[in-house]
Amino acid sequence: MMLTRDLLGLALHNLLMHKVRSILTSLGVIFGVGSVIAMLAISEGAERFAPSEA
Repeated sequence: MMLTRDLLGLALHNLLMHKVRSILTSLGVIFGVGSVIAMLAISEGAERFAPSEA
């Protein structure tokens, strides 16, 4: 069984070896989380606006 230190070293090594893939994956996660937050904010605003129109 690998130690946590070994696993972290392996992960860091792979991140440094595959920089472009790591950056693109990070951007994908950032944009994905941002889009979910934006959609939740838009739906919350629409729910607050709709009753005031009726």
